[in-house]
Amino acid sequence: MAFRKEPPYTHGSPASTAVVLVNLGTPDAPNAGALRRYLKQFLSDPRVVEIPRAVWWFILNGIILPFRSSKSAEKYASIWTEEGSPLRVHTQAQATALGAQLAARGHHQLQVVYAMRYGTPSLPQVLDQLKEQGCTRILVLPAYPQYSGTTTASIFDAVFDHYRQVRNIPELRLIRNYHDQDAYIQALRQSVLDHWDLHGRPDKLLMSFHGVPKRTLMLGDPYHCECYKTARLLAQSLGLAEDQYQVTFQSRFGKAEWLQPYTAPTAQELGRQGVRRIDVMCPGFTSDCLETLEEIAMEVKEDFLHAGGKEFHFIPCLNESPAWIKGMVELAEQHLAGWPTMSNAAAREELAHQQLIAAERARALGADR
Repeated sequence: MAFRKEPPYTHGSPASTAVVLVNLGTPDAPNAGALRRYLKQFLSDPRVVEIPRAVWWFILNGIILPFRSSKSAEKYASIWTEEGSPLRVHTQAQATALGAQLAARGHHQLQVVYAMRYGTPSLPQVLDQLKEQGCTRILVLPAYPQYSGTTTASIFDAVFDHYRQVRNIPELRLIRNYHDQDAYIQALRQSVLDHWDLHGRPDKLLMSFHGVPKRTLMLGDPYHCECYKTARLLAQSLGLAEDQYQVTFQSRFGKAEWLQPYTAPTAQELGRQGVRRIDVMCPGFTSDCLETLEEIAMEVKEDFLHAGGKEFHFIPCLNESPAWIKGMVELAEQHLAGWPTMSNAAAREELAHQQLIAAERARALGADR
């Protein structure tokens, strides 16, 4: 195997640490060409679609990409902002806020960046940039609170595949899940209470999580259980009785059975039953995106109202809310423990002195830099 060329190394350079916030990804533009590139990368991931490759290649390239790209582009265009894709805008804002808050707490030997599993900036591209900067410790923070082989594990695959071709690998830590982390639950609770303070309470709260094929649950994926634990902890924190909320699953694709109950049919049935108002939130999404802003806030809203419902509210995702940034800080600090990321002025001065000594020793031994 041919390894990638290592960047130039200067003796005495300080060791550095990075937190990489990784989200799913987004097309670069709301047009058919960009959607085709994005969907091809996304749907070619064997973690996402567990169908024999030869069969799936024909379905993907012969049916899905030619016909779905334009339809998906129309959906993205309905939520696109002047700044770009909402998912990218919120993910970037989260990374910036997380970095600022960690620095304010004394983590001066640390940077926070973001990457996308699919699309740009790609995870390999960001890892290469950190390599060029001499980063020697990396904490990978997936934007998925609940673990799934289709999401979190795919990020891990991308990290490990990238470093298979790297000679000098940094120290790595990867966060598996945080579905029951108290700060995450409290951030969700605060987002609900803030909405209810402004708009009053619903007859029913739906907690809609992204769906996955039921087959993955039968094969041992813990995602279903972690979604229900998140919902239970959030309901308890809000003081909700069992009949005041319901867990549902959205974004079903294809003809196979997925985790149930499905969000849209559930909303329709509630409308037919005479439930006047429902609020829908998406705890599994930390940033608003197509699946929340178009699928839930537009499509499911229309389904509920057409079925007889009178009032529909979508509760936005955590995005860069202060409560969630606080939660991310707690999560990052928990997993950064033991790494030298904190320093004061005196410590930084001593570090610079030691680096100078190390560089002089290296040159004495024949190093050219």
